[in-house]
Amino acid sequence: MAVARGDQPADVVIKGGRVLSVFTKEWLEVDVAICDGHVVGLGAYQGFTTVEVEGAYLVPGFIDAHMHLESSKLMFDEFARAVVPHGTTTVVADPHEIANVLGPDGIHWLLDVSAELPLDVFVMASSCVPASPFESPRRPLTVGDIEGLLRRRRTIGIAEMMNYPGVIAGAAAEMAKLTTGLTDHVDGHAPGLRGPALNAYLAAGIRSDHESTTFEEALEKRRLGMWVMLREASIARNLVALLHLVREHGPEHCMFCTDDREPSFLVEEGHINQMVRVAVEQGITPEDAIVMATINPAGYHRLWRHGAIAPGYQADILVLDDLVGFRPRMVLKRGAEPVYPSIRVPEWVRQTVQVAPVSAESFRIDESSGQVRVIQLVPMQLLTIEQATEPCIRDGRVVADPGRDLAKIAVIERHHASGRIGLGLVTNVGLARGAYASTVAHDAHNIVVVGVDDADMALCVRRLAELGGGIVVAEGGQIVGELALPVAGLMSDQPLAEVHARMAALEALLREQGVRSEAPFMSLSFLALSVIPELKITDQGLVDVGRFEIVPLSIR
Repeated sequence: MAVARGDQPADVVIKGGRVLSVFTKEWLEVDVAICDGHVVGLGAYQGFTTVEVEGAYLVPGFIDAHMHLESSKLMFDEFARAVVPHGTTTVVADPHEIANVLGPDGIHWLLDVSAELPLDVFVMASSCVPASPFESPRRPLTVGDIEGLLRRRRTIGIAEMMNYPGVIAGAAAEMAKLTTGLTDHVDGHAPGLRGPALNAYLAAGIRSDHESTTFEEALEKRRLGMWVMLREASIARNLVALLHLVREHGPEHCMFCTDDREPSFLVEEGHINQMVRVAVEQGITPEDAIVMATINPAGYHRLWRHGAIAPGYQADILVLDDLVGFRPRMVLKRGAEPVYPSIRVPEWVRQTVQVAPVSAESFRIDESSGQVRVIQLVPMQLLTIEQATEPCIRDGRVVADPGRDLAKIAVIERHHASGRIGLGLVTNVGLARGAYASTVAHDAHNIVVVGVDDADMALCVRRLAELGGGIVVAEGGQIVGELALPVAGLMSDQPLAEVHARMAALEALLREQGVRSEAPFMSLSFLALSVIPELKITDQGLVDVGRFEIVPLSIR
């Protein structure tokens, strides 16, 4: 307060900039005084250190309203090194990826090791581990586990409630997670939910959603008081379609989130700054775009010291040369340039892949009469379509048919070596030869493999067990490419540049094998998520998400 009054010099004073007031959307030509990592005054100040920015624009650090750290394939310290230079200074993470693999211990570890990063990592306690009864994690998270997490500092609410059919039906198990008495802040997950079902979901106390894919869907949710998270993920690029909501009705109750972004997206386009840039390109004013990246997510998530350059707010400040590219000249975190510590990964976080022996016979599908259900991939979306198709039969077995773009898909349980395998068929992938597989398979993160050759599929699974997790590509009885992800089978322990290069090489291999998807490994991983319509697959079999039940391959 003495510094704010001008009685004492500030630690740092930023001079010569135009400061955005996110409250009035005005640009103020004032000094910014910083003390103890917080902004204490706007006006005319003196300080021990002066930073001259010469007409630059000063805006608050960007906030990602909903994301999964693990989807970056990077360890948490390396993720910070990747996104902070792009201007992201705070993320609100749902760590249900690591929770499915390591249980609540994994989330507690994340909270412990992320505390000293130059990136504020707030956590929403994972509500759906597993995402549905049709997935097999290491072990389910109980209400007691969630309560333990909610007692941690930096755990700020309940993460996306993916079992929306259970909530709508008033299932006791799901309602117990929403009524712990420790929080009333709950994120949603409501793909395509409309009408009375949406009303019921909101009546349970859920107040946000990041799954809207159309203007009409997002508008209905916003009309009912839901906060709409405009998502731009590696395979769910919904931003441009949803910006019409902002053009028509303003930025209130809207915010940006990345959900799941792979290294290539981070390297080539950026993070939240990419969403701000695209929004401005699409006709949103820079001020409105910045508000959706700063004070709106801070207000929704009750982060009262984040999201603004104003007295009492944490001094997370971006120095921008223009309001077009949104590539920061300088990033200040708590009033200083970021310093990145390194995180040591303990052995118990690495030893997570336990698979029963597999062979080509493990992927045998016996002949069935009539048509079969096929998962049809939808490019750049998490949604799939159920297709009915006559299978290709050879020697009494259902086999892949690359000529008709029909590949086999399997999910193999990898936490307890149970030997359980779900088998099916997938189309619109384009694979003409070989197989590819990953231990990143949302959300239970068992092994998911697609192939047109059963022996290559088995080879992929065995190699993943040897690596301790990762991504592999096989062809002609050989592993032709791989990326080890030894941290929980989800993340690399290598730098961003190395992970990006290996991912790019693997994607190039798949293109040579005919795969058309822009983000093939992220697309693969979401084929195992049983809470996004229409047809998905887990180690328990094919899941009809609309009916919310396991269904047979054959259509009888």
